[in-house]
Amino acid sequence: MGEKVLLIDDEAEFLSALSERMRLRGMDVTTASNAADALEAIKNDTFDAIFLDLQMPGTDGIESLRKIRDINPDLQVILLTGHATVDKGIEAMKLGAMDFMEKPADVEQLREKVRKAHARKMLLVERRTESKISEILAERGW
Repeated sequence: MGEKVLLIDDEAEFLSALSERMRLRGMDVTTASNAADALEAIKNDTFDAIFLDLQMPGTDGIESLRKIRDINPDLQVILLTGHATVDKGIEAMKLGAMDFMEKPADVEQLREKVRKAHARKMLLVERRTESKISEILAERGW
């Protein structure tokens, strides 16, 4: 399988259709229809990219983004919305969202965003590993 993606959206038809289209392009897709299920998935698995609907009942996308960043600030979150506002987009980017896209989402654009998210994730892992190695070498005096 390809990149691991978490797709979070309360619209069941959109979630089903988009996840199937992403799977057909080789992505390993997990879906969640609400913030609680998404946060549970994030605690139990790793993802290269997370696509998060901005407008959801209960916990909206901005609040979900805050909770996701609390769990793991390195996660690559891309917000999706059919009701984009500049203010919400700016707020999301300040909170650490990687990107902000309007629905309907073009699958090829999403695929490119997943590739970029995966590359950013790998860079973060590499930097963290280098830092740990440096710490170990400094502690041992090598």
